[in-house]
Amino acid sequence: MNTAFQICSRLTEAYADLSPIAATFAGVPGRDHLWDDLSPDGEAAKAAFYAAGIAELEPHRDDPDPVQASAAKVASSYLSSVLRRHQMGHWKRDLNHIDCPFQSARDTFDVLPKEGAAAWEAIVARLGAWDGLLEGYRASLQVGLDEGDVVARRQVVTLVDQVRAVAEGSRFTDMASRAAATGGNEDSVIGAVAAARAASARFADWLEADYLPRTIPVDACGRDRYLTDAEHYLGMDLDVDEAYEWGWSEVHRLLDEMRATAKEIDSDMSIEAVIHMLDTDPARSSPDHEAFAQFVRSIQEEAVDQLDGDAFDVPAEIREVTVNLAPPGGSLGAWYHGPSEDLTRPGSIWYALGERPRIPYWQEVATAYHEGFPGHHLQVGMAVLQRENLSRFHRLFVWYPGSGEGWALYAERLMDDLGYFDNPDYRLGLLASQLFRSTRVVVDIGAHLEKRIPDDAPLHAGETWDHDIAVDYMIEVGLQAPDVAESEVLRYLGIPGQAISYKVGEREILDIRDEAMAQADFDPKGFHRRLLEAGAIRLDQLRDRMG
Repeated sequence: MNTAFQICSRLTEAYADLSPIAATFAGVPGRDHLWDDLSPDGEAAKAAFYAAGIAELEPHRDDPDPVQASAAKVASSYLSSVLRRHQMGHWKRDLNHIDCPFQSARDTFDVLPKEGAAAWEAIVARLGAWDGLLEGYRASLQVGLDEGDVVARRQVVTLVDQVRAVAEGSRFTDMASRAAATGGNEDSVIGAVAAARAASARFADWLEADYLPRTIPVDACGRDRYLTDAEHYLGMDLDVDEAYEWGWSEVHRLLDEMRATAKEIDSDMSIEAVIHMLDTDPARSSPDHEAFAQFVRSIQEEAVDQLDGDAFDVPAEIREVTVNLAPPGGSLGAWYHGPSEDLTRPGSIWYALGERPRIPYWQEVATAYHEGFPGHHLQVGMAVLQRENLSRFHRLFVWYPGSGEGWALYAERLMDDLGYFDNPDYRLGLLASQLFRSTRVVVDIGAHLEKRIPDDAPLHAGETWDHDIAVDYMIEVGLQAPDVAESEVLRYLGIPGQAISYKVGEREILDIRDEAMAQADFDPKGFHRRLLEAGAIRLDQLRDRMG
């Protein structure tokens, strides 16, 4: 009989065949010239793959070898989760502001290799097949349209804007010149880009003319779907009403801490005045976007140099992480892409900074630790290296935001414990990051369950959540610029249950740590090593593993 590791290795290759997009992000070679089949038939093929994988792994969940048993449990649980979403029809309404097939396909061009003739031939092949990718996706959305299973209007409007940006060339403006400089055929790239832009324009026209008029005005998904989606992202059952109340307690606690820290910066100013000063003082901001990227690079270099051997043992293979500015035309924010399986492509941090010419530093130190070291890059990189302890499918494709984003938020707090936020400007930024994620909890749950805002809330007390109130909260309490706040709220409304994973995941990790600290032989470095080596698994499985 095959072991769970052997089954997972076959599943990895089979899934890479079914999803070349996922293969590109994971760095699994041989599919960079291909696309997923996003049509109803293609989605059915993925569902059949999930079901077959679950059945094949089931007998191995009780393997006497704990490593093999864990491999079977992690992979089969993940496959079960994505299969449930398929069975609930997610594939035919998979359209949102930040995380749907269009953005995933678009963003592959950010991480595809771009050196040498072969790399550019793969890019040209993908560009040439872009029309077919969008046609398959359109066919799946049409099924939902025909059945009346559609998303809210706001999500379609924002996606139309993003597709139009691609049609206007936002992702492709420098491709031809870059190809000419790095071994590609410039004429082939020019022709393929033109075809992809035209296909994007046609898809945007269809979304606007056919899909948009039949959307629903209501943003809230309701309790039943929210609980299902939250479980998918967290990997645990959630008492959503308790989480909402806890979120408010965190908002109030962090506002109090921020007021105290603001007094350390200037005792004569209100917190609002301090934040305005931090946002507008030229000496506390980057002069341009490239200078900002260099600022983050310096933070990362310092962090890995100082953390290695002290708080963590950082393998040499993952010491490098790149910092990049995303092309315009997408949603705003910061994110991370992991290294390739063979580590020839390093992990990468990406920033979409919008139109702001200067970027204030005070909130960005915490974000840098979150996205890079010791946050996502350390966690993802460590998992990629766990070849003896984690199955290949687990290392490359299993990701739960509950433990993944939970670790990254915990990493911000850990850096405070290690003394990296002695500068009160940056510590205020850390608290703002924590407040931002706490505000997400009350906004996300409140908006989707249309909850009442408590009487002691800082804004809109006693009112019922809606889009406009949510944007107000992300500006005034979440401390985001208006354009970022709008983008954030569109994100929450489009992917219910994901935004809470940061703060809820951090709470679970802190609770697991508290239990471990009660033991006389608690070793912080060893605890973090075990936590990282587990990878971004379900939170309930993480608790069992750490226990």
